[in-house]
Amino acid sequence: MTALEGLPGPDTRVIAAVQRRLRAQQGAFAPGPPLPAMDQIIATVLSQHTSDRNSARAFAQLKAAFPAWERVLGARDDQVADVIRCGGIARLKARRIRQILDAIAEREGRIDLSRLDGLDDAAVFDYLTSLPGVGPKTAACVLAFSMGRAAFPVDTHVHRVAARLGWIPPGATPEAAYRILNPLVPPGIRYDLHVALIAHGRTVCLARRPRCGGCVLRDLCAFGSGLSMPGG
Repeated sequence: MTALEGLPGPDTRVIAAVQRRLRAQQGAFAPGPPLPAMDQIIATVLSQHTSDRNSARAFAQLKAAFPAWERVLGARDDQVADVIRCGGIARLKARRIRQILDAIAEREGRIDLSRLDGLDDAAVFDYLTSLPGVGPKTAACVLAFSMGRAAFPVDTHVHRVAARLGWIPPGATPEAAYRILNPLVPPGIRYDLHVALIAHGRTVCLARRPRCGGCVLRDLCAFGSGLSMPGG
């Protein structure tokens, strides 16, 4: 079976084949050291609409200026924004970070997410997505990267590649994409495939001019093969 025969939903064997091809092309997968859940939320907020390099720099500067998250709540938005300015849209991110920290402090009595360790994946996801500005991508990043759970984060690159492959409808919202893909991607490759699809989206499956001619997934791709997309 091919990905095209499985439209509108992919066959899990096709998903596994995509992961194997991308990994063969990109090299072995080496996950980085996990961040605490609280740090991962803030790091993901800082990663929005900027490069990995700039978001990492903004996160490091934020941690250096405010060693404890409680200190961020004691600062003004403009003070936080000045520290993270290299990460882009600093005022918006500063306000969002403070809103998230304030919501957690109000619920938990302190800025601490250790209670999440005792919850199942669905409860953790619901808790996180109920925080101000925390969407399915951030919640899944916390589950996968910080907690070692089998979640499949869907960022902009993953969403675009998955839509072109025919795994999700082109107009699927981020939450819909997560709900569709998370149960379909085999648990053992979710973290790996997430990283591989991001790299593929940045280097081959570009937003404006995808390099379909040299794509190792072309025969599995609705877009690259020139066939109609689901919902089109």
